[in-house]
Amino acid sequence: MLIYDIETALTHLHPDAPPNDPAMRKAAVALILRERNPDRTDVLFIRRAEKPGDPWSGHMAFPGGHHDPSDASLLDTASREAYEEIGLDLAAAGRHLGALPHHEAMPRGRPTGMLIVPHVFEVTKETALRPNHEVAEIVWTPLAPIVSGEIHTTEDRIVAGTPTTFNGYRVNGGHFVWGLTYRILHSLFALVNPSWRAP
Repeated sequence: MLIYDIETALTHLHPDAPPNDPAMRKAAVALILRERNPDRTDVLFIRRAEKPGDPWSGHMAFPGGHHDPSDASLLDTASREAYEEIGLDLAAAGRHLGALPHHEAMPRGRPTGMLIVPHVFEVTKETALRPNHEVAEIVWTPLAPIVSGEIHTTEDRIVAGTPTTFNGYRVNGGHFVWGLTYRILHSLFALVNPSWRAP
């Protein structure tokens, strides 16, 4: 299964339905796609800036962050964070396709009491992106090699002093996509095609 057709993804995604759990903090991310031609869809990642104490410091991720009381919804959170972090006005440059099931944030395997809702967008207009201080790099990469497992790999990382092997994708020759971002991608692939299986 290759997510070449944005319209196929659209028919499988959920409307904005935030998890109803008042005990959990909420956050949202923007999974942003662009269709380069009928046979190529790209996905946007950011590399987070290095920051002491941040469990996602330096990681490949989707734009996103905590729900703010001024946000009308988690969709608004995802859109606001994309604008703040990479200068992308999603309402002006594309459209919202829908939401994916929520994920609990578990950096290094530790519960954080935070639920993260991924929202999927299609960008239809070329826009100059402007990373802010939270973003070290913006990376567009073809989605097909990720879906097919062609660039699936593993990497050892130190967790609590112990080398641990993680599954992930090696995009653009060196960036390792793993952890929460890896799980969110898999939730998209499985939703669009229930017969899809992880590498």
